Amino acid sequence: MLLLVLDVWVGVVDRYLLHLQLPWPEVLARYLMIWAALLAISCGIARREHIGLSILLDRIPENLRRISLMAMDIVAMALFLYVFWFGIGFALDGSRRQALIFGLSLGPAYAAVPVSAGLAAIQLLLVLFRDLGRQGLVDQAEEAI
Repeated sequence: MLLLVLDVWVGVVDRYLLHLQLPWPEVLARYLMIWAALLAISCGIARREHIGLSILLDRIPENLRRISLMAMDIVAMALFLYVFWFGIGFALDGSRRQALIFGLSLGPAYAAVPVSAGLAAIQLLLVLFRDLGRQGLVDQAEEAI
């Protein structure tokens, strides 16, 4: 995020003060924003701030709720592992392409997909063991107030 803020700041200073017409701040900001957004997924998972169907889960018995929550964590982890696995090929294909403005490989930009998916899967595993399906959906709603 710090790099993103600095890059945008450089772009604004260039546009309004220096008038050098640097071509790279906008492109770099785009790639940094993608990295920041994808890495934020694992932060949301750690705090259980991702989207959930609490209206349905609040209506089922506690034992079934725990099983449902653990099953959802496992399904989400499988999805992130799938994205990780196929994201590696995506990043490798991106490493063969070049950014027109930079002339550098797009591999580091495309690597955001498998890296963030891998981190999200690890975070889901850790959260699954931490909570074991006992996280209180009602408690989360009360925390927001």
